[in-house]
This record gives sequence, C-alpha cells and structure tokens, in this order.
Amino acid sequence: MMDIRVDEAEHSMEMHLPYLAKVFEGHPVKIVPILVGAVSAENEAMYGEILAKYVDDPTNFFSISSDFCHWGARFNYQHYDKKHGPIYKSIEALDKMGMDIIEIGDPDSFKRYLSEYDNTICGRHPISVFLYMLRNCSTKIKIKFLRYEQSSQCQSTRDSSVSYASAAAKIDNSSSS
Repeated sequence: MMDIRVDEAEHSMEMHLPYLAKVFEGHPVKIVPILVGAVSAENEAMYGEILAKYVDDPTNFFSISSDFCHWGARFNYQHYDKKHGPIYKSIEALDKMGMDIIEIGDPDSFKRYLSEYDNTICGRHPISVFLYMLRNCSTKIKIKFLRYEQSSQCQSTRDSSVSYASAAAKIDNSSSS
C-alpha cells in the first residue's frame, strides 16, 4: 500500500515514460508498472523468483530506475576514502564498486556491498529484485553499464552530488558458463 504523500513523491515512471515513448514510437506496447518500496531481502528474493519467468519471454522489456550515490550533508551521507583522491573520485570508486557487482549479477554480493558502505542508491530494492529475477530465470543475461555521471564534482564537505548510471541487459550468447 502507498499513501498519497508517497505516491505524489514517486517519480521514476514519469522519468522513464518519455524515453520509452521515444524508443517504442509507432509500436503498440503495454506497460506494467511495478513499484518496489523498501522491502525485506526475503521479499526481494521472493518477488525475483515470481517475476523470473517474465525475463524468459523475449517480448518483455524491463526498465529499472535508480539514482546512485547521493553524497553530501543534505543527504546525510559523506563516505570519503582519501586513497581515491578528491571526494568526487571517492564517490565514483564507491559507485563503480556497486556497478561491478550489479554487472556480475549477484544479489547477495550487492546486499553485502550496501551493508558495508551504506551507499544511498535509491533503487537498491528494485535492483535487487531484478538481480534475483536474473538468478532465477533460465535465460542467461549480461548487464553492462554504459555511462556514469555525477551532478557535480565534490571537492569539499560543503558540496553535494547525485550520481547517475545507465546500464543495459541483454541475452549473453557467449559460450563460457
């Protein structure tokens, strides 16, 4: 259940729909929005198992929405590992670590990463559900991150930034298992 305040604040669909409309322009499509809130790890696994069969249907397309690190005092998150240099490079290293785990497709490693670093990835739950979907489907899918950006390059603790990453998932036809 979602109360009106949460519903009005939800914006992932409104961000995706213009892009999906452009991609599928001229082709009739049915959209089935699934909003994933702050669910337990057990429910992420359960929903991933339930939805896995839809990954195996090549007529289905999935769009999962999430920002990555929200860094700064206003987000109450200022993880900084100085070995990476400036703050923005530390944020990038933190995000890339999570992105690498997502590319591997292991929901358990993703959970450990989130637990260890508390990275403020808004869509951690839908990402986890999708990783469980991939674990439970019979089609071998490969995730590849295509682009990464930050809203600003933080140099001091007075700065703030939101990270954005885009990835694509496709059928993996490689012969290695």
